Amino acid sequence: PLLSMKIRVGLVGLPNVGKSTLFNALAQKSIAEAKNFPFCTIEPNVTPIPIPDPYLSSIASIAKSKKYLFAKMDLIDVAGLVK
Repeated sequence: PLLSMKIRVGLVGLPNVGKSTLFNALAQKSIAEAKNFPFCTIEPNVTPIPIPDPYLSSIASIAKSKKYLFAKMDLIDVAGLVK
């Protein structure tokens, strides 16, 4: 069995503070709709973000790996929180 250690990071905060804008910047894509009014995000937006590792290619060459993949984390943009 494969060992899975999936990393999930959520952007959480008050409404209309820039969570979706930050999400789009980190994803380097325009995925989340970013508008200038509260509660623009209803459903969570999710995108995988690669985690670069400067040592991975060196380790792969020592191990004579044919293929290697960077680790990834899921970045999640959720709706603004209210009391």
